[in-house]
Order: sequence, then structure tokens, then C-alpha cells
Amino acid sequence: MNILTAEGLSKSYGVKMLFDDVSFSMDESDRVGLIGINGSGKSTFLKVIAGLESTESGTIAIGNRIVVEYLPQNPAFEPNATVLEYIYSGTSPVMKVLREYEAALAILNLGGSDKQLEQRFMELTAQMDALDAWQIESDAKKVLSMLGVDNFDAKLDTLSGGQRKRVALAGALIRPADLLILDEPTNHIDTETVDWLESFLAKRKSALLMITHDRYFLDRVANRIVELDQAKLYNYTGNYSTFLELKAERLKIEQASEEKRQNLYRRELAWIRRGAKARTTKQKARIDRFEDIQAAKPDSRPGDVDIALSASRLGKKVIELSHITKSFDERTVIRDFNYIVQRDDRIGIVGENGQGKSTLLKMIAGWITPDSGTVDIGPTVKIGFFSQENEQMDDNLRVIEYIKEAAENVRTSDGSLISAAQMLERFLFPSGMQGTRIAKLSGGEKRRLYLLRILVEAPNVLLLDEPTNDLDIQTLTILEDYLEDYSGAVITVSHDRFFLDRTAETIFAFEGEGKIVYHVGNYAEYSEVRQKRITEAQAEEKLEVKENKAKGGANEPNSASGNESSTSRPLKLSFKEQKEYETIDDRIAETEQQLAEVNEGINQAGSDYGLLQSLTAKQQELEAQLGELLERWTYLNELVELIEQNKGRK
Repeated sequence: MNILTAEGLSKSYGVKMLFDDVSFSMDESDRVGLIGINGSGKSTFLKVIAGLESTESGTIAIGNRIVVEYLPQNPAFEPNATVLEYIYSGTSPVMKVLREYEAALAILNLGGSDKQLEQRFMELTAQMDALDAWQIESDAKKVLSMLGVDNFDAKLDTLSGGQRKRVALAGALIRPADLLILDEPTNHIDTETVDWLESFLAKRKSALLMITHDRYFLDRVANRIVELDQAKLYNYTGNYSTFLELKAERLKIEQASEEKRQNLYRRELAWIRRGAKARTTKQKARIDRFEDIQAAKPDSRPGDVDIALSASRLGKKVIELSHITKSFDERTVIRDFNYIVQRDDRIGIVGENGQGKSTLLKMIAGWITPDSGTVDIGPTVKIGFFSQENEQMDDNLRVIEYIKEAAENVRTSDGSLISAAQMLERFLFPSGMQGTRIAKLSGGEKRRLYLLRILVEAPNVLLLDEPTNDLDIQTLTILEDYLEDYSGAVITVSHDRFFLDRTAETIFAFEGEGKIVYHVGNYAEYSEVRQKRITEAQAEEKLEVKENKAKGGANEPNSASGNESSTSRPLKLSFKEQKEYETIDDRIAETEQQLAEVNEGINQAGSDYGLLQSLTAKQQELEAQLGELLERWTYLNELVELIEQNKGRK
């Protein structure tokens, strides 16, 4: 079913045309990835579709009952709002009820109570049942936890910028919508959370329109790619890999068509130059055709970013990290870490948000000092630090001024010397843009300019902190190619699995409590090894629990004669576990029935606030009991499965 149709949309920014007479539509099953170079107008297009910006021409038709939820790159926040208050914002009936219910519950928990409040609380409880809001409340807290936000009552102005963006993402995912629009949803989340987000969106039934630079994400989530190129939209059915094939075919066809046009143009031009005159109808028609051929010349393409820049000479000694430790408050993020960086190292750093990845880069760059240990930098080392937040970029400078601060002239990889203005053109900043103030650039254009500023200083050690944030796929691909041949060390913090697989040959993995695990290989190989390690640990834990139970209880110490390997003892359910396994399904069904009866009693409680409190307490008790039973059911079934596997091996 069609949910949205846009026709004849045109939008410009100053003298730049972002999109010109484009049409676009979406069905309820569409998962659309919008791609294009930075500054091409992708984010503006999303805002237009979401109804937040107008166009110079064109119409957008959305179904009357279609609800649209939009997540911008930089969401606006009410500073004094709590996490849950932000999550439950919106105008839908279910969100209004959730906000009022949470507010009333907070007052009651603080001891505030009167008949009017009690009556309102019962009304809200009934509305929560009617709208199935309990499920949304539960889902909201699960999603927040998966995104690394555990304090639901925290004020938004006390959170870091990355945490606030994850709260905004959680809000967009939770609010009911028929069309979900996401602008760079994978920014500021770690690799494991990106995996979870892929699964979450795959199960979600609403249509999806998104901008993302994450190529694995596009491959696994999108079923359609729309490219914004030279103010036109091009539609491709399939994921990102299919898009690459289909685009190559399109460009080949366009090239063949242009070659034919040029051949015809040359023939007609020769005829015109021989002195053609519009004296007859046929001659006039031929002159008109020549003018049409001339007018059909395609717009010149901006080309690709050119990162053909040289690096400074690097000596034998690069960087030595010796027993470095760093803590914040009472939390240690890096503990006794040692490593000697080599000239040709390609290191990728991964881990959950807040574990210290950026801190490690900043210590190497000399921006912060370790609490103990030393960072010894070689005498020829020249570090280029591409930080996550563009900290050293002055928005008041003009584009050309910002680059000239670093170098008036730039040495390229072939040894030639070009001006800063020429280098800017190679980075897709034409002469007309070079006088623009940085503040007026898009987020992606700022990142591209910041990258150029780092590279023109000819560093021989590159520290890249989330380089894929806000950079378009085209620029990322060229950056990856550049790093392959870069004559220096590269250390990268990134959540972009595709980028890490292409650029990293060694992985530093932050695995909690200041521990950094060292792995030789790219991210995919590390991830496979880590998953195998986790699976083996879980299997060992299950066997240990089984062994303890077989000896008379999980809490009993091992006897002196109990030192034999768990694999030498036959693995089977104890008599007690066998009886529990046979009856647990009935116990779960009975508990679920009791819970349903209590829920019905809550609905019928009316104005009896005392009864309502009693039933609510019983409801919480049964929910906890059901949770324990389900957890036990999972354990027993996994143990039975393990026993069957062992029998199969024998």
C-alpha cells in the first residue's frame, strides 16, 4: 500500500540547486536508504518529506492516518526534561497517557495522595490498558538500556552529547509511526549496538527512510536505495551491494549515450560551419535539431574527492606506550596498557561507548596525560588527529582562510606543489564556495573540510576518531583507498564495521574495567573470535552449574574426590531437574492465568483505591514470578539441548 507520494519537488539553497523537479514515493514495506555526497541536500530532502521544510515547487501527499516520526542529526532537547519525559513526548494518545501516568505515579510514590489524584490514577490505569501502553512502557526501557542509557530519571542537560543523541534515537524507535525517518542513526553508537539496531529495524513493521554511511547497515536493512546526484533522484531496487552494480550499469549507459550525442554534435557542427542557412523548412529543422543536441549536454559532474597528499618522512621510532593507566573519578578506563606502534601499523579500536577509546587517542596525541605510565613519541613523528567533534574548527573563518592557516601551498603525493585553493577544489569545494563561512556548511561538508585541514599538514601518524561520522560513502571509499597506500601509521576509533574491515589489520578491543584485548586481524575476524569465546564461556558455565547440582547443590563446595573433568562424568538431568522440566510449562501457564485475572481485577476495581493498591502489588509479584519461571525454562531447555548434543557426539 502506498503511504506517500511526492511529485515535482524543487529546492535550492542560495544559488545551489539541491533537488530539481524530483518525484518520490514509498510503500508500507519500503526500507529506503538515501545516499549522496555531503552537501547534496540529503538531510534537507528528509526534512521536506517530514513536513519540516517547504519547497519552491511540488506537492507531497501522505495518507490521512499515516503517522511520521523523524529523527534529525542534531535533535532539539528541553534541558530540564528527564529521559522518560523526552521518550514519551509527542501528540499521539498513547504518549499523552504515558506522560500523565508517569507523573501521577511519581507523586503517589512520593507519598502525595488525595481522592482526586487517586481517581485520576485509576482512570489513567484503565486508559493504559485500553491503549496497550504497558507494552510501550516496557519496550521504551528495554530500548534505552540497549542504547546504553540506564538512568531513566536523569535530566537531559546532565547527559553527554552522545547520550542525548541515543535518547533521541530511542524516542524515535519507540513512538508509534507508519513511516520512520532517520538521519544518520548509527552515529554515536558502538558496533554491538549497531548490530542490535539492525535486528530491531528488521522486525519493525513500519516503512523506513534513512540516511546512513554504514554500508553493512544498508546491505542488511535497506531493500531500496535512492541516490541524490546532481539535483536528481535515482531509484534502485535492492540493497547497497545491488545499488553498486545497478549504478555502474547506469553510468555506462549514460556514457554511451553521451558519446553518441557528441558524435552527432560534431557532424552537425561541421554542417553549420559550412554556412547553413535557414532558407528552407528542412534546413531550419536541422538547425533547431543542432541547438537541441547542444542544449542536451549533461551537467558537469563535480568528480571524486582527490586525497593525493604526501606525508612527512617517518623514522624508525614511532610511539611507545608503557604501562599507561587512566581513570576518571573512581572508574579506570585504561589499565596498565603497553604497545609499541610500528611505522606501517593499521590499528582499529572498538568497544562500548564511554569505555575510553577516544581517551586513548587523546593520550597518544598529547591532549591529555595518563595517570601513570609514559607515552614516548619518536623525534620524526608528526601526528594528525582527526577528532570526533571538530574541536579546533573556528566556524567564523571562511573555507579558504581555514586551509591557508595550515598551508598556503600543498605538496601532493606525486611531488608537485599546488595552491590551497586548488586543493580545496579537489576536495569538492569549488571557487564559489571557498569564501563561505564554515558555519554555513553542512555537517558532512565541515567534516570533509576538517579532514583536508589535517591532511595538508602532512602528518605521518594519523589518529582518526570516528572518521565515518557525517562523511558520505563516496568520500569514505576514497579515504579507505588513500589509507591503503599511506606511508605512515594509522590508528582508528570507529563503529563502522565496513571501514574497519578495509583499513584495520590489528584490533584493540576495550572489554571493560580498563582491559584492552589485542587481536591480529580485521574487525570481522575479531568479532568471530570474540563470539566463539563467549559461546565457549557460556557452555563452560552451564556445565559447571550442572556439575555443582550433580554434587548436591550449586552452592556446595567441591569434594576432594570431585576433581575429575566435567566431560568425564555423564551429563544428564538430576531427578529434581527432570521433574521441574516436566512441569514448568504448566506452572508458566498457571502464572500467566493468575496474572490475567489480576489485570482484569485492576480494570474492575473502580474507585476502590485500597483494592487497586493490593492488586497492583499482586500484579508486580506475579510478573516477577513469571520472569523467574521463564528464565528457569530457558536454562532447562538449553541444558536438555546440550545433553542431546553430547549424546550425538558419542
